[in-house]
Amino acid sequence: MKVGLIQLCSSDRPDENLAATRTLVRQAAERGAAFVLTPEVTNCVSSDRAHQEGVLRTEAEDPTLEDLSAEAKALGIWLLIGSLALKTTDADGRFANRSFLIDPHGNVFARYDKIHMFDVNVSETEQYRESSGYRPGARAVLATTPFAKIGMTVCYDIRFPQLYRRLAQAGAEILTVPAAFNDTTGAAHWESLLRARAIENGAFVLAPAQSGSHATQNGRSRRTWGHSMVVAPWGEVLADGGTDVGVVLADIDIGQVARARQRVPSLTHDRDFEGP
Repeated sequence: MKVGLIQLCSSDRPDENLAATRTLVRQAAERGAAFVLTPEVTNCVSSDRAHQEGVLRTEAEDPTLEDLSAEAKALGIWLLIGSLALKTTDADGRFANRSFLIDPHGNVFARYDKIHMFDVNVSETEQYRESSGYRPGARAVLATTPFAKIGMTVCYDIRFPQLYRRLAQAGAEILTVPAAFNDTTGAAHWESLLRARAIENGAFVLAPAQSGSHATQNGRSRRTWGHSMVVAPWGEVLADGGTDVGVVLADIDIGQVARARQRVPSLTHDRDFEGP
């Protein structure tokens, strides 16, 4: 099947981002993609909690989810909305970072809340505290579709191999990693992490990404690495989106998953051990 990864440079304006995303999703479908994937926080890239409070909506009210679900139905495609920033009913007011798998009928087939929060000091001048604005999820999600079993993850999850191991041992053939990966850590680690998760689990890794400098209402900018990537179960990079906004296409053969796992059956070789 052909997959289409959407590379965006989302702002903190959900309406503008929706228009750009819709156009690229249509382009991917027109070019033959049966499974289209968008990046993390497709609807709004922002660290301004007051601004987010004003523009974000709950899942039931979110216009991006409603519109892109209708697009999936109109185009007859499977669509992974990499994630949306959404309001919740949490008492502390924190948002959800939620990934959605939409079926060709426009229905939500599966949803996953990002488990691992990016609380990192990248440098003396660049710090992130994702957990201050988003509440972490607590459940791994495996979606069984007609074409493959899909393990759903988001961005910083990629640094926690135990999540991917669990998903692969439960049957995941495709691991999705929509991201808004920091450009500093992206340059150093992005490709290596994606290839490692593909190789150790014998699975396809599909990683649509945000890319570039993201405009915000408060004037603070944020840069993401881009390089949306498709990695095969043996570790080959089948597609790399570079840094430009657009559509990244690749043909994948799910049969490669079984062949890779037969050649190196490490998913069946785990052993209990003591210490340290």
